[in-house]
Amino acid sequence: MIRAPVKPELLRWARERTGRSVEDLSARFKKLAQWERGEAQPTLKQVEAFAKATSVAIGYLFLPEPPEEKVPIPDLRTVGGGLGHPSPDLLDTIYLCQQRQAWYRQYARSAGLEPLNFVGGADRKAPVEETAHHMRETLRFDLDARRRCPTWTDALRRFISEADDLGVLVMCSGVVGTNNHRKLDTEEFRGFALTDEYAPLVFINGADTKAAQMFTLAHELAHIWLGQTALSDVTPASVPSQGIEAWCNRVAAEFLVPLKIIRQDMPRENPLAEVSRLARQYKVSSLVILRRAFDAGRIGWDAFEQAYRKEVARLRELPRGEGGDFYLTQTARASRRFVRALIADTLEGRTLYRDAFRMLGVKKEATFREFGRNLGYAI
Repeated sequence: MIRAPVKPELLRWARERTGRSVEDLSARFKKLAQWERGEAQPTLKQVEAFAKATSVAIGYLFLPEPPEEKVPIPDLRTVGGGLGHPSPDLLDTIYLCQQRQAWYRQYARSAGLEPLNFVGGADRKAPVEETAHHMRETLRFDLDARRRCPTWTDALRRFISEADDLGVLVMCSGVVGTNNHRKLDTEEFRGFALTDEYAPLVFINGADTKAAQMFTLAHELAHIWLGQTALSDVTPASVPSQGIEAWCNRVAAEFLVPLKIIRQDMPRENPLAEVSRLARQYKVSSLVILRRAFDAGRIGWDAFEQAYRKEVARLRELPRGEGGDFYLTQTARASRRFVRALIADTLEGRTLYRDAFRMLGVKKEATFREFGRNLGYAI
């Protein structure tokens, strides 16, 4: 039986980049500890299985030394930034979004679409209120529009739809591509923005609570308005040390709930009792209302932290919807704008089916065509 000349340090690197221990993988690879100590070597078939289990390209395992993997976009995370190795799930998600963005940029230019003037149109020196107001007007997502939504979940859908209609590729997923076994970790990141004047892209970590996703979307759109590509892990409670992240957080909060409005509507006496009511009124997360209560001086930092932790715990206990329509889910994961453009371009013969399948995460032509039918194409 032919053994594969894989160096122990490469096997150890592949395992550690997934955050898993030898014990985690020993059920499938009984001699993993011996492989990593150099006391035994795996077969080529075992190396292939190990590469798949650790989500690494098999060619990496035959390098002379472990590669130094870096996040390919500016990393502005306040907790995870620069700490340890980026997970393969994070890296593969960014790479996939970059591929989709590159395709859509070429599509937009060839279709004669104009550059989007709101991308990079903001100035950090301008008042935060000015940028937030411009975003609300451009996105057609002001307080009155949200009040007309039955619930804040409907408001989130409306928010995503308005951004998509404006030209932003909004992708929301809790897994890598379409692989439900590779779940994204909110402790590692919550979203990122890939700025581009033809194909601005926002990715939201769908593993996060629905309550957090609206703030993440507002924060990443602030990056788009600034013309700044970035990886983020902020929440309404964050106090980022980086100037750009702090600015985007302030814009996101002001965009969702203007400070002058919260000061008008939130009483000074027992303000926490009004959080649920105001969250329903503005169709935003209660977490955002808590942050704005602090920003408006209605509660102090200690009270804010205590109430915020309690509310996060409550939201995490809420049941999450499971299942649902496969095609609607996959369209949300890849952006409705992107999916419609890709399917149309493929059906017209300008994009290879092979490339479309890869970017959509499908393997069969029947599945691809059903995608098209669900989006209104006569196939």
